[in-house]
Amino acid sequence: MKLEKVLDKLNSLEKGAFIKLINSFLSAGCNSKEEVEEILADKDGNLKNADSVQLALVYNLVSDKYAKFIREEYTKSTSQLDILLELITRDGNCIMRTEWFAKLYDDEIKKQKNAIRSFQEDLESDKPSVGEDRVRDYKVFKACLDVAYHNDEQQNFDPKISTDEQTILDTLARQLGLSQDEVSMIKYSVLGIPKLGIDEVIAELKDKGIIFLSRKTNTIYVADEIVSLLRRIKGKEVADKFFRRTLLQLKEAQVNQICRKHGINPKEPSLQQKIEEIIASGVSYSSVLKDEIYKNDAKLSEKKRLLAEFVEEKLAIPGIKGLTIDDKVANLIEYFENLYNDERLGISAAGYERLAHDLGEFVPEANKIIRKTFQLQEENVMNGACLTEYNIMPRDILELLDPAHLSMLCQERGIKTRGNIIDNILAAYKDSENLFVENFELIGKRDLNALKTNGIIVKEAELGVKFEEVTKYILENIGFDVNERLRKKINTEKDKVDILVSIDDSSVLLIECKTVKDSGYNKFSSISRQIRSYKTLIENKGLRVAKILVVAPDFSDDFISDCGDDFDLNISLVKASSLVAIYKACKDSAGKKVTAQMLMKDVLVQEDRIIRALRK
Repeated sequence: MKLEKVLDKLNSLEKGAFIKLINSFLSAGCNSKEEVEEILADKDGNLKNADSVQLALVYNLVSDKYAKFIREEYTKSTSQLDILLELITRDGNCIMRTEWFAKLYDDEIKKQKNAIRSFQEDLESDKPSVGEDRVRDYKVFKACLDVAYHNDEQQNFDPKISTDEQTILDTLARQLGLSQDEVSMIKYSVLGIPKLGIDEVIAELKDKGIIFLSRKTNTIYVADEIVSLLRRIKGKEVADKFFRRTLLQLKEAQVNQICRKHGINPKEPSLQQKIEEIIASGVSYSSVLKDEIYKNDAKLSEKKRLLAEFVEEKLAIPGIKGLTIDDKVANLIEYFENLYNDERLGISAAGYERLAHDLGEFVPEANKIIRKTFQLQEENVMNGACLTEYNIMPRDILELLDPAHLSMLCQERGIKTRGNIIDNILAAYKDSENLFVENFELIGKRDLNALKTNGIIVKEAELGVKFEEVTKYILENIGFDVNERLRKKINTEKDKVDILVSIDDSSVLLIECKTVKDSGYNKFSSISRQIRSYKTLIENKGLRVAKILVVAPDFSDDFISDCGDDFDLNISLVKASSLVAIYKACKDSAGKKVTAQMLMKDVLVQEDRIIRALRK
């Protein structure tokens, strides 16, 4: 759930610790001071009076300072943040009731203690489960960590690990190829692992701005933006669901190879169990793709070729570039991070509801599998809206089910099983109009590859018309009277208006749609001539043009400035993303509609003002 939506669920007192933290970053100096002042202009610069949209915008501007603060806390030897962040950054743990969080914390402490005991026994046995080289790596790291922690006692100080020492240990762990799980086990075998009271844990996480607690519902929330940041700090390069997606496309022999490398039993009963063990162990995603899935004698050129084939053919992700294997993996990680932050479902929200319902009805095991994998508290999670709140998308749940389960659904719903069965199921549950709305900005940017990835196949020559069609659909659904009859009556062979909206019998909104590839729309001179011609055409029919709206994926600063200086045309600009945000706000506001007056104020329409008006 996005930060803005989380903040909407809280009262002012429950947001207090977070606001206090953000204020401390602002007081310490902020490179984006002018942007912050602009965001808070209508609140007298007081963050306490800001609404959820404004708070989220300010957080984005200071997120680098927040990341530095959490890193410093994370490296403190007495901190359990490594264990707590392991819980919080797991898919599905972004929304938890407090008693469920207490259970997960208790289970995690027990699991860690058992793992540490087994790890130490294995390390000291005559026949350890890992090779001699790995045993040597463990012992080297443990000896270094032991010295870093206890050397302060020689100076009659309390034992601790300094920031400099932690940096060296982090570097050593990377060079030895240790997973986060291996590092944690070695750390706690030296430092011990006390169990804290759950109230103490929650209070600490609240004060650090990591979690939000709604007292009314006794529910803990962790915003998606903060989960992404915490995952990077913990060294998890991609969300678990994307790591799982990658591992599922490997051959079992490759998965076994990864297991042996990290002390995981390759003889686990099922491939799925081995995959979950790899993910839970904190194995490095980039190390897997750079080194651990190839034969020992594989040359660099062969690795590059195999990786490129794997990404394009197995993961079905086109356009991941990179001259070196490091670049390729880095760009793939960036792709998955963008995908995590993308709220588009790949199918429509209505389609997701139907899919979740049908899986619950026709695949009895689905609910149990999804609950267990994502550690969800609810008894029945087969609900599209519920899963979306957890950032669990349609493809994520289908990938958890084995082919027999998927075939059961296909048989019941008459879906073809030839080819990629998951793609076939997603195609069957699409709702085209809502899907086009969710991908409206990509249509405007003429991004064919991204559209294909999201399940939309359209010819490049059709993108302009499709952008107009979706604009009409959105306008109609936010309360405007799109008058096609009048538009056709006014249009000539030479001048063809994109969209006309009737305000009353004598006034209209003139709307021009522009798609643009690569950069913001910047052709003011050509569009001004075009719009003047349309305006004259409409006025000659005895109608008044109350406002001209230009809809595009983005606009250059110069274009915005030129539009503001042209008082005769009275132009307002609407970004595609803004129109989608307004559309969603209308759907969530119990039938409230946008009025023409709401669009009259700004040169560049500010969707947050309209959304606030709809929420009142």
